Amino acid sequence: MRYRDDASLDTGNVQDRRGGGGGRALAVGGGGLGVVGVLVVLLLQVLGGGGDPATTGPGAAGPGVLGGLAQGQSASTGQLDASCRTGADANASADCAVVADVESIQDYWSGLLGPRYVPADTVFFAGSTPTACGTGTSGTGPFYCPADQLVYIDLSFFDELRTRFGAEGGAFVNAYVLAHEYGHHVQHLLGTSDAVQAGVSGPDSGSVRLELQADCYAGTWANHATTVPDDSGAPLISDITGDDVERALDTAGRIGDDFIQTELGDGTTDPGTYTHGTSEQRRQWFTTGYESGDPARCDTFAVADLG
Repeated sequence: MRYRDDASLDTGNVQDRRGGGGGRALAVGGGGLGVVGVLVVLLLQVLGGGGDPATTGPGAAGPGVLGGLAQGQSASTGQLDASCRTGADANASADCAVVADVESIQDYWSGLLGPRYVPADTVFFAGSTPTACGTGTSGTGPFYCPADQLVYIDLSFFDELRTRFGAEGGAFVNAYVLAHEYGHHVQHLLGTSDAVQAGVSGPDSGSVRLELQADCYAGTWANHATTVPDDSGAPLISDITGDDVERALDTAGRIGDDFIQTELGDGTTDPGTYTHGTSEQRRQWFTTGYESGDPARCDTFAVADLG
């Protein structure tokens, strides 16, 4: 995956909280979670984060664009502003690449939905951070909070994908992760997530259908990514290769409920607890979006068989 070298990056949709307050904290649930506890949290929330704000964190939904920063914590883009200026910077830096991804993904949805699309910032944090959905931690993976309409990510998650999940990783994989979370933002704006009953799991549950739709939405962005114009009128992303797509499919296969339960859990699966879909379903719905480039093909609520 390559970004246009002379593109101008816009850091205005990123808040960087990594320099203030907090520090590394326990995964949601607290109380000294070990590996098993962390895996349970990952099973429930990794690459998910959508749904009822009351169920996405330990706190109730609250006001505030920044989700209620802790005392001594700040959000800024000063360092990103200085280091992430061009597409060449995105080609050289993973942080800057994420800035570029956020810009491209939002340009895509803005162009598609017009005034119905309300931009959503992405928050970089390290360890933990307050949100309007409760405390977000590294252990939850990236997530979208509908209560403050923000995407949250500890960028160390990309390392976790490689070291814990065994994913191949790469710039396009990181972009897929962000595009999935912005898929949840689109679901929130369109009212799709409001129609899903929170807390219900299972292979045909609304939760699974939301997650698979977000994967499909990520695929539709990927289909158009090299043609989505930035403010200059030229595409910010210049190249996505077949290898990039294969790496994204590899990652999708490693974040399915069945893979996490068998490979990272106790070796057995319980479909009744599924909240994100199987590995094969996640690959299938990303591919549906990628090959069609049409969000209308992503209506996971209109099909009886999710694959």
